[in-house]
Amino acid sequence: MKLYFSPGACSLSPHIVALELGIEVTLEDVTKKVTADGKDYLGVNPKGYVPALQLDNGELLTEGPVIVQYLADQKPGNKLLPAYGTMERYRVMEMLSYISTEIHKTYSPLFTPDTTAEVRAEREAYLRRRYALVEKLLAGKSYLFGDNFTPADAYLFVVTSWAGYIKLDLSEFPNLMAFQERVAARPAVQAALKAEGLAG
Repeated sequence: MKLYFSPGACSLSPHIVALELGIEVTLEDVTKKVTADGKDYLGVNPKGYVPALQLDNGELLTEGPVIVQYLADQKPGNKLLPAYGTMERYRVMEMLSYISTEIHKTYSPLFTPDTTAEVRAEREAYLRRRYALVEKLLAGKSYLFGDNFTPADAYLFVVTSWAGYIKLDLSEFPNLMAFQERVAARPAVQAALKAEGLAG
């Protein structure tokens, strides 16, 4: 399988999940929207963004929350994602959706230089409201669902790491900050960061 990625983008989440599961994926950096063989990335993924996972049979999967579930299903009985059909599985899917729609997408305008100060302030306030819920969920827990690391934790870690790039102070959320440090210390996370040139 091949994972099309851009260093530090949301594609880092399925990269982490693959490493957590011991699934080997070939990485291809498409930050410049060009594949390794010089072709337009839109020819691979018409959506034009990462992640995209090319399966061994040639099919392409896109959208991080779907890719991480697919990867987990390649290793039945793994501890990363609860079994199909269980309420625990639906809770992880619910959180993946929340992170995607309420946190991930809220960061987008904050990376754009021409975003007005008003929009920036509104988006930052929105993020803080969304993180307030996460802060409560993390109270007394190592991860979102207790002691077991899930794809939702990988996704939350990745998007929350973007706060540093846009100078968004999240220190009012101590549980979240401790979570970030805890996840960053995981061997699979360290390996993914190193492979993407984000850590020494």
